[in-house]
Amino acid sequence: MKRFWTTSEVIPLDGKYAISLDGTPVRQSDGSPLSVPFAALAEGIAGEWAAAAPEFTLEDFPLMRLAATAQVRVAPVRDEIIRQLADYGMNDLLCYRSEAPPALVALETAEWDPWLLWAEREIGVGLRCTAGILPIEQPPECRAVFISRLRRMTVYQLASLGVIVPALGSLVLGLAVEAGALAPDAACACANLGAIWQETRWGVDEDSAAGRARLAEDIASSVLFMRLCQT
Repeated sequence: MKRFWTTSEVIPLDGKYAISLDGTPVRQSDGSPLSVPFAALAEGIAGEWAAAAPEFTLEDFPLMRLAATAQVRVAPVRDEIIRQLADYGMNDLLCYRSEAPPALVALETAEWDPWLLWAEREIGVGLRCTAGILPIEQPPECRAVFISRLRRMTVYQLASLGVIVPALGSLVLGLAVEAGALAPDAACACANLGAIWQETRWGVDEDSAAGRARLAEDIASSVLFMRLCQT
């Protein structure tokens, strides 16, 4: 698409903040003006429009897309989104360990155990671990704790986690990022421990590395979105 505006700015709209392009509000797919309850987020979205290139795609507006996702896709099915996120916790990446070689097993223990301990201490879930890929049954009370934690979040936080958690394969890591206990790049490295370890032995797979880089960008944008929704 071609850029058709000169200026973008934040404008008040019905007690919220909307984004105006040359005096015309940005609208969602249903024709309604896009407005958000957070001034910092509105400024961030306006900044995306201001920085857009002469030729652009909607991929260039991650903050705007997440805001629309929160309002249009998450809000109407909030309980279902919470259930899906809780499912990740009950099948968390951190609970499925390698059987060999010993060096990788030791690395997973060193890098992953602290976050399971964090989840037990900060969230109140004691997850079990197994070696291999066969499913492990987690204590049923863990689901209730995850759901209780997620229900305290806004649709904007849930929209962010809806990107972060599937990208990491771990609700525990996602919640640690949301809590500010784990940096986004460190979370990506933690979730991709096995692939990165293999690359130190056999060399970098360019396609795999590029895929991880794209997911890291999505996670970073989602974390920024989450932070902007706090002010």
